[in-house]
Formats: sequence, C-alpha cells, structure tokens
Amino acid sequence: MFENTFKNIDDILYKDSGADSELDYIGQTSWILFLRYLDELEQEKSDEAELQGQTYEYILDEAYRWPNWAMPKTPDGELDHHQALTGPDLVQFVDTKLFPYLAGFKQRADNPQTIEYKIGEIFSELKNKIQSGYNLREIVEMADGLPFRSSKDKHELSHLYETKIANMGNAGRNGGQYYTPRPLIRAMIQVTDPQIGEKVYDGAVGSAGFLCEAYEYMYERMDKTTANLQTLQEDTFYGKEKKNLAYVIGVMNMILHGIEAPNIIHTNTLGENIRDIQEHQRYHVILANPPFGGKERKEVQQNFDIKTGETAFLFLQHFIKSLKAGGRAAIVIKNTFLSNTDNASISLRKHLLESCNLHTILDMPGGTFLGAGVKTVVLFFQKGEATKRTWYYQLDPGRNMGKTNPLNDEDLKEFVELQKSRPETEKSWTFKIADINEETFDLSVKNPNLPEEKPLRSPREILAEMECLDRETNVILASLKELI
Repeated sequence: MFENTFKNIDDILYKDSGADSELDYIGQTSWILFLRYLDELEQEKSDEAELQGQTYEYILDEAYRWPNWAMPKTPDGELDHHQALTGPDLVQFVDTKLFPYLAGFKQRADNPQTIEYKIGEIFSELKNKIQSGYNLREIVEMADGLPFRSSKDKHELSHLYETKIANMGNAGRNGGQYYTPRPLIRAMIQVTDPQIGEKVYDGAVGSAGFLCEAYEYMYERMDKTTANLQTLQEDTFYGKEKKNLAYVIGVMNMILHGIEAPNIIHTNTLGENIRDIQEHQRYHVILANPPFGGKERKEVQQNFDIKTGETAFLFLQHFIKSLKAGGRAAIVIKNTFLSNTDNASISLRKHLLESCNLHTILDMPGGTFLGAGVKTVVLFFQKGEATKRTWYYQLDPGRNMGKTNPLNDEDLKEFVELQKSRPETEKSWTFKIADINEETFDLSVKNPNLPEEKPLRSPREILAEMECLDRETNVILASLKELI
C-alpha cells in the first residue's frame, strides 16, 4: 500500500509542470506528508486529553487543519465534494493562505525547540510547486489514505522515505549531497557506540541519516523507561543544516523515525566562530559527512584558526572544537585530506593528531557514493589525548560498486568486528605516529601487508618461453604425423 501510494504520487508530480526532478518530488511530498502527520499527531493528543477529562488546545486554527482544507468528509467518511477545494481554488488557498499562515509560526513560537517553530521553518523555506490544483487534490487524497498511528506504519513510512532520499541522491545534480549509504552510517555508529544520556551531533545534517540511524541504534539498546524515552526524544540528537530543502527533508525524516520535534537548526554551521563555542555547546558523539569541494568566502574563513576555502576542512575544525573532552567522532572526508601538501592540509592534520586520538582510518572503495567519483575515508577519533598510533582498514568488497551493487552491511561486518582489537591483516595495519614525516604529516593509505605481486617478466624471458612452447608444439605435431 505505502509503496504504491508513493509511486502514484511521483507519477502525478511527473505530469505536473511545476515539479521536474527527484528533488522537487521529495520536497513536495514532504510538506504534504508533514501536514498529514501533524493532523494525526493532534488527533492523538486530543484523544489522550479527552481520556483524562481535559481539553486539548490545537496548534492550528480550525480553517488550516487537514480535515477542513484538505479532506472535509461527509458523516459516512467520504470526501465532501461540496466543501473540498480543488482546481485553481485549491492552489490559491495553499499559496496565498495556508503557507503564509504556517510560515508565521516561526515568529509566534516560544523557542526553536518546539514543533510550532518547526512548522514555521518548514513553510518559510518551501514553496508549493504543484501548479495543477487537480493534481494537488489527487495527491492530498492519496496522502490522507496513509495510516500514521501504529509504530509498524511509521517504520514502513520512514523506510520508504529513506528510499526516496536515496533515489534523489542517485538522480544526480546536487541530490547526492543529501545521502550517505546507510550501511556506512551504521558501521560508524557501531564503532562510536553512543549511549543514552550522551548528546549526538551532526553539523552538516542533510537528510538526517546519521541522527535517524543513531536514534534506532540507541532505542534498541536502552532500557525503555519514561525518563530514557524523554531523553532520547528531547535531549539527545542535534543538527544544523544550511540548505532549505535538506533542512525540511531532515526534519521530516526524523519525525517519521519517531522524533516529534527534532533539534535541527536551519543555519550555516560555518558562519559560527569556533572560538566562541562554549562547553555547554559541545557534544559527546559527532557523526557527519560534511560537503566537500566547496569554496568558502574569506569572511567565513575568518571564523577558523586554519584558513582554507575547502568546506570539509572548515567543518573538521568545527567538529574538533565541538567535541567534549573524551568525546568520539566519525567523519567522512575525501581521501586527499590525508596527503595534500598545501599549508592548510598539513596544519589541519597536525592539529587533529595533537588534539585527538585518531585511532582508526577506514579507507572506502571507489563507487561508495553513487554519482560521486571521489575516494573517501572515515576518520574515527577521540578528543583529549594526542595520537600515538593509527589503525588503518582498507575496505575491499571484492566487486565493483555502483547503483546495482551498492554497499551493504555485510561488506562492513569484518571492519566493525576487527576494529575492536585492531589486528594486522592483509587489509589492515597500524602506523606509529612517531614515524610520521613532521614536515608533511602525511597519513596516506599505504598498505604494507598486501601480498607481494610477482614482478613482470622481461621481453627476453617472454620470447624464450614462446620459443620453448613452439618446440613442444612441433614435437607433438611430428608425433601425430607418425601415427597417421
């Protein structure tokens, strides 16, 4: 049911002249799903209040609630065609009344960590791109048929939403920046092992894949007490995101995973001066795949001790500064970070090694990130003590990876297991930082344990073998003639 509904919505968006890419499809699906979810949430809270003999105060005014503008129904539960807006009337209501009203919550909300503020943020950043009110009417009716009540329903919806995010990444353009392969995220979380009571942060949150997977990981392993559940909901996951669509997708993704009012702030993380970060703004666990290849302006670079235009290098400085003493991080970064010879790269490697224990480097194969032809590594480090030795693991799934052969959990199983003891194998080795070149602080991936390849033969050796084979062939042919 869910899968067909999502597919049918995409088919309608494909036909509409206002939405022309996977990015538009998920953006438009998101705001409609959000309002459908919000209605279900308000109904649940109203039912709970009634059971306790109380009156629930709705967030939305009557005219802007889902059952009034989207799906007014007759007493027998059918759509009331006399009341339901459609065609140009529906688009006009959504564009000129619904969106401005919802965007106004940003100013009216008490603080950013409320669902009211999230409503305001989402509808300040998104625009309705569905131009045909008849298409919009069809989509709204399909969304109305989706059940949100049970945890099983929400789990299936969140899984499908993740699939849409993955498809958006596969669609090319700038969609890939939102999607990190979930098997890689799960491996990073298993190694950092966040615990209840710790704060988990992603300053480049994108579709919130790291926070959603960390939520699943912690929820499965914790005692299900009321206090723990409240801590997980309200005081555990934090994120920042600069881009409008990514912010909305991240919020929606966390909501579908069960976090009612996600602590995601819509802001440019790199606009914050790292010298101003206080202890209460630091985190126990940081998980991220910051965008790389960007060129930040000079005024942004002034917020950092090591000046560079490379976005990912600025994020890495932000993450180091944002970790509590003893805090753990797992950060995806381009593998050229390990060997670049410019002053900023050398200074940043030196800073990382001196301020943190860079205990593990996971070398990822090409093709890990669909649509991005870059090689990446994952840096695992703990803040507080300088690095003495670094364990490398070179991931080799034994196949070419791509859209039809993506990374899976089995590929990373050995890494997660071996990382606990960090042994020497054909795929893994330890590098002593005492042996590092102190001019370059080069951390390049150089596996000393690969089996030695046989040296190539010289032309003379090849010709000699050919002559030998010719002689053997002649002897065989001569023997055959004698038999004939």
